[in-house]
Amino acid sequence: MSGRFRAAGEVAIVGFAHSPIQRVADDPLGVLTLRTIREAVADAGLDMTAIDGFTTGALFPSSGGRPLRDGIEIVTSDWIVDQLHVQPRWLCGFQGLGQICGSVILATEAIASGAADYVVVHRAMYNPPGRYHANPMTHASGGDQWSAPHGFWGPPTHMALTYTEYQQRYGATREHMATVVVGGRAAGSQNPWSHWYDRPLTRDEYLSARMIAEPMSMLDCDIPVTGVGAFVLTSKERARDLPHKPVYVAGYAQGRSQSVNGVPPWRLDDVEEGGRAVGRILWENTGLGPDEIDVPQVYDAFSPFVYLWLEALGFCERGEGFEYVQDPGTSPGLTFRTGGGAIGNGRMHGVPQMLECYLQLAGRAGDRQLAGVETGIACQAAPSVGGVVAYST
Repeated sequence: MSGRFRAAGEVAIVGFAHSPIQRVADDPLGVLTLRTIREAVADAGLDMTAIDGFTTGALFPSSGGRPLRDGIEIVTSDWIVDQLHVQPRWLCGFQGLGQICGSVILATEAIASGAADYVVVHRAMYNPPGRYHANPMTHASGGDQWSAPHGFWGPPTHMALTYTEYQQRYGATREHMATVVVGGRAAGSQNPWSHWYDRPLTRDEYLSARMIAEPMSMLDCDIPVTGVGAFVLTSKERARDLPHKPVYVAGYAQGRSQSVNGVPPWRLDDVEEGGRAVGRILWENTGLGPDEIDVPQVYDAFSPFVYLWLEALGFCERGEGFEYVQDPGTSPGLTFRTGGGAIGNGRMHGVPQMLECYLQLAGRAGDRQLAGVETGIACQAAPSVGGVVAYST
């Protein structure tokens, strides 16, 4: 089955809260999450007794054999409900990549179907001690046997292979990428909750940064942090009685393409072809097109994702993303020009993109506010395996 999203404009974000983003938080992650959720509910003009639905994606974003203790390294919606001592009408969790997008999709469908009236979507991120992507393997099997023994372990090295192929095929350079990374830090440095608040970056600092897996430097990767973002969603009818301008879910798309050879490091063709399939689904689902999006908040946990998402969604042609971003007059609502994304805030797994869409479309972006914005998209993960949600006023 294909076609338009039937619930378009029927479900809205009506409130939010964001904790400070820190390398190491002063409070346990569970405590921070409960506090942030309560603040989001209050921001929506509600109290906790109104909330009858909860959802999140609690994937722990690192390897290394670390424990996953609920309320400490991760925070599931089940844990939240237990701590609040409530019986929700609807409780669900998203599994896989694209956690914040998947959670929004679940919440939207629950509200549209009548399963819940007010749903809290949260994402809690934890920065574990020690090296983030240390490899605990003593043997490798499956697809990992062709990559892990040779040092190709963890997302940064996988992204390095994709990005190297992109550079060689299309002529992109690190000088081109400086526009994205420096711009992201400049935008993020204006956000009080950002890890990089009041700490912009120069082009020279970016170009001289230590390499992790060439051509990926430390500054091409978002920094691991501890923090929480929370949003409240409800129906269009209920949103009318609440204090803030509602921002509606206009549609979505999710990707789950596979490597043709089964080896974990992504081939550029796999990412590009899978991403373009996601783009086709999004525009069919929403009835919109890239030229109608005012706030394109593409994902940037690794800087090359900016190029890949822009191309996948049709903002520019394949192989043109690195040139597209150079013109400051092109798409002023891009992630690295407003909000700062993951590079400008910290590793919050799609929360910065969703939050900036909400703030801009609700007219709550303060000094960053763009004039006359009516539509936005928020992406997460790689185009071929992640998700994207469209929003409208």
